[in-house]
Parts: sequence; C-alpha cells; structure tokens
Amino acid sequence: MASLQRAVEAADYPESLPARYARVRAATAELCRHLQTEDYVVQSMPDVSPTRWHLAHVTWFFEAFVLLPRLEGYRRFDERFHYLFNSYYYTAGDMHARPERGLLTRPTVAEVYAYREHVDEAMLTLLASRADDRASREIFDVTEIGLHHEQQHQELILTDIKHVFSCNPLKPAVNPELEAPASQAPAAYEFERGVSGIREIGASGEGFSFDNETPRHQVLLREHHLGKRLVTNGEYLEFIRDGGYETPELWLSDGWAAVGENGWDRPLYWSEDLEREFTLGGVRELDAHAPVAHVSYYEADAFARWAGARLPTEAEWETAASAEPLVGNLVENGTWHPQSGHGTQFFGDVWEWTSSSYAPYPGFRPLAGSLGEYNGKFMCNQMTVRGGSCVTADDHIRASYRSFFYPDARWQFLGLRLAKDA
Repeated sequence: MASLQRAVEAADYPESLPARYARVRAATAELCRHLQTEDYVVQSMPDVSPTRWHLAHVTWFFEAFVLLPRLEGYRRFDERFHYLFNSYYYTAGDMHARPERGLLTRPTVAEVYAYREHVDEAMLTLLASRADDRASREIFDVTEIGLHHEQQHQELILTDIKHVFSCNPLKPAVNPELEAPASQAPAAYEFERGVSGIREIGASGEGFSFDNETPRHQVLLREHHLGKRLVTNGEYLEFIRDGGYETPELWLSDGWAAVGENGWDRPLYWSEDLEREFTLGGVRELDAHAPVAHVSYYEADAFARWAGARLPTEAEWETAASAEPLVGNLVENGTWHPQSGHGTQFFGDVWEWTSSSYAPYPGFRPLAGSLGEYNGKFMCNQMTVRGGSCVTADDHIRASYRSFFYPDARWQFLGLRLAKDA
C-alpha cells in the first residue's frame, strides 16, 4: 500500500480522524431514521441496492481493507459476510450477484446494525491507538478513502430508497419531516463567456481526492459560453410540449432507441399529467422554477439540441466551477430536493451531465491492490457528471470531483446546464 495516494493531512479537518469516523458513520444511520424494517430489504431494479446492503457493504469496506490487514487479532463478525457484502472487488474474493441482493432475507437488519457496531468499536480503537508513523499514515489514508466511500453510499441510500418507494402505490415519504423548498423564479436563461486557452484541471494535491481526479494536467479550452444556472422543470416542460420526445432528429441513436424501448416521455418521477412529482418527501406539486432532475444523458443531450446549445465538457465545467465558492443545496441543507433561485448552482441540487466520456486522464495510474478497482476499471461506456446533488455531503464534493453513470441512468439526481460554442 506504499503507493497509495496521500488522502488528506489531519490538519485539513477541524476534527480528529476518530471523531470524523464516528460522525460520518452516525450520519449514515441518521438517514435511515424514518425507515421501517420492511423498507431496508427491497431491491426495485438491478441498479438499486437494498438499504440494508448499503449499511453492511460500507462496513465491510473498513473490515476488509483496514481491520483485517492492519489490526492484529481482529476477527470477522461473520465469515459469510465477506461474500455477501463485497461489491465488485474481484481481487478481494467472490461476491453475491448484484441483481439478487434483494433476495437476501438474512442477515436481519438487526444483525447488520450489530455488524456496524462491531466494526466501529474495532476501528475507533485502532485509530485512537496509532502514532503518526508510516504504518499509521497508511491506516489513516485508507480510512479516509473508506469515509468518502461511505459518503457516496449515503447518497445511494437516499436515491435507491427513493426509487423503491416510488414503486409503492402508496407513494410513502422517505422522510415525512421534509418540507418543500420555497419556489423562486430564476432569471431568464443566460450564458457567460467561459475561460479559454490552455488551462489545468484535476486534483491539485491539496486535501482528499480519488485517483480518477489525477493527475492534474493541461487541457485546451476553445472559446465557449456556459449557462449561468441549471435548466429548470419549466424549461424542460417546454421541450416536452414542443414534441421533444417525438422528434427523432434531436436524439442520439441509442437515446432514441431508449425512448422507444422504455416509453420515456417525461423525467423519472413526474406524473403523467406533468403536474406532480415524487420526492423523498412524498408526492408534491411540480415546481416549475426548480432544476429538472432524474433525466438521462440522452434526454439532457436532446434538450440541449432542442435549445440550440450543447452540454459542457467536463474541462469547461471544472474550470468555471473552480472559480466559484464551494456552497450549494447539499444534503446538510435538509431539503433533499433540488431548489430554485440560488446562485450559479455549480455545487449541489443535481449532478450535471457533461459531454465527456468517463476516461482516464493522461498519465492516470490507479491505486495499488484491490483499491485500484475503485474507479479505473469503470472507464468505459459511461459519461462524466459533475457538481454533486441535493443529497451529497458538503465535505465530500469539490470542483475536481468526477462521478460517472451509464447514459441511460435516471434514478440519480441528474440534471444539466447548457453550453455553446463562441
């Protein structure tokens, strides 16, 4: 693990690593506060994992990559969990098939929470006992990766259970305490001239970053204009009412096929009459001023063509976002839903589709060992998204952060801003 990228110096956080560990782990459990036992076990489609699986998998990460190789005398909570809760780390062993996670009625939810307590006790003991030597540095670095990994799954817990609940005719609220954000009409859609010329993008080496954000490198940005805000529900409604889903020349070939095969005629979670949408707080009236969410790359691209524009490249997006304050409608804001009328919206609200394929940066080298499977092997057939969403943690996002989805994905909070060539 000597080649592991330094995740973060202790001074980068206003809290100790044991305290940060405890806080992040507690935040995961807090997201599930309103769930009933029956809610934890449902898998509504292959891309969705049951809540119970998420809770166990992030715990498995710490057990597999921190405790077992680095805490002498540590014993697994249950030997069978290594198979059940591995995700895609083939170098770590075999795993239960992803589409069949919802078939597991055991272990129970209570046993999974007991598993979390077992691992938390060992992790906090380990972190509190280590001196600042080289071996400890590696423990801290892998732990920091695990915490950011858990924050990714915090987001997945909410987006996955949202899809699960949307399939229930009762349309229950994931959190009945959520209130709809106030609606505020945005300014007319305007473009701002973007930075051009040779620029640098990628992680700067300050603070945490995943390996796919490296190395920092030069890019050539041609003259362009970038939208000052996200596209709204109201603007997307105009696209629908103008026959956007019935006009094949607006669509990429695979996108047009997806429209026909899946019967798409509106964003995921919108009602047929286009007046309501399902949210983490239940069914609400559609807010025309809020950013549109739950659209695929194909839909975002078709809308951009209809609007006489295009999607930004990830280099254009990162260069612009790097000049903005790292604030936005993120999970701590408590809305858990895209919100209208605030700033440039580079961070939070919705992940923004870019026109860039998810590919390695020049000179990219994945982490050594099993952690090298985290990002690099997915650099094929997916598109890059940027900026985080309304269910992303505020200390997890940054301008260089790269996430990725297949172009037909819709269940995440996925939206768009426009760009144009100058």
